[in-house]
Amino acid sequence: MIEPSELKRRFEAARPLLRTCGVTGTNGKTTTTSMLAACVAAAGHPSALLTTVGAWVGGERVHGGTAAEEFLATVERAVTLEAPILALETTSKALAAGLATRWPPHVAVFTNLTRDHLDQHGSPEAYLAAKAQLFLALPPDGTAVLYRDDPSSALLDEVLAPDVTRRWFGKGGDLEARRVEVGRTGTTIELAGPRAAAFGTHLHLPIRGHVHALNALAAALAAEALELPHDAIVRGLESFPGVRGRFELVAQRPFVVVDYAHTPDALDGTLRSAREIAEGGRVFVVFGCGGERDQGKRPMMGALAHALADVVVLTSDNPRREDPAAIARAVREGAVGEGARWLEEPDRRRAIALALEEADPNDVVVVAGKGHETTQTIGTETRELDDAAVVREVLA
Repeated sequence: MIEPSELKRRFEAARPLLRTCGVTGTNGKTTTTSMLAACVAAAGHPSALLTTVGAWVGGERVHGGTAAEEFLATVERAVTLEAPILALETTSKALAAGLATRWPPHVAVFTNLTRDHLDQHGSPEAYLAAKAQLFLALPPDGTAVLYRDDPSSALLDEVLAPDVTRRWFGKGGDLEARRVEVGRTGTTIELAGPRAAAFGTHLHLPIRGHVHALNALAAALAAEALELPHDAIVRGLESFPGVRGRFELVAQRPFVVVDYAHTPDALDGTLRSAREIAEGGRVFVVFGCGGERDQGKRPMMGALAHALADVVVLTSDNPRREDPAAIARAVREGAVGEGARWLEEPDRRRAIALALEEADPNDVVVVAGKGHETTQTIGTETRELDDAAVVREVLA
């Protein structure tokens, strides 16, 4: 354990030697941050990446102890390897605790704001206020990259210092996706906007999903603000393999993806991408909602699954100390009118197996909610459970 005074001294020594891009928002933080790191690597520099799913420098995993010490291990390793940029995922919890004050960014990215973490922050306004700390910490020569289609971006724009540069992505912004095509082999984006010419007419991502088009636009503008060459930005994005648990392809026939979607907005985007990929096949979704968390989103997610999938297999997420059956009832309240056929299997392993056994080779199966997580908490017990591993076991 490093003493607080020593931590502070070492952080202050490392901070001037790295330019930092902080990424915040409800969805897309990990992917956008990882895309930026891929652009840094494509430019020929060691990349430094710190996210909620892990930390890597120069492509190698950095291990640490507590969160502060892991952060320190990442930045000191980055300085040792002369990495020029730190791609940093910033959660609302970390920002509310003062992260941006202790480690101010040079570039700040806002992906979106949708319903999440109300159990932590108490209200949408407090949730946005936590996100805003990242932008309030920008220096006068800093850059804010904002999602034009999200109303919260206008509020962030108002609190930014007047001399901070604004870059907008989304419809009518500096960089927008005029058309997005999602298929089983990847995502093609037709670019438009004042900054589009620098990147070419199209981007061809090897990962799948409409949401990744927006992540790519945000990463491209952030990388440009950090003065990375445009050809390196394009190479980085077009070779980006994706992030574990973010629309992660696990099998081809049936087409099975594992996704972290655990909010209404994320589930909506994931299922719409699955529908496009299905090309006439059916869409299955296996999901549940977490216990001891925002209860209001449960029927909302049930309604989305009912409207956008053909078959819903309702199961447990992390019920914690709540009754899984009560959580399931709340989710099913959203299934009103015509829509998907519902099956219910509380055991998540069996629920995944049930969907895979019923799916035809041309169908798409989405296992949603836990993504990269490798454990499940039921009551006070935490047990091993990796959705992707379960899929592979069943199909084997």
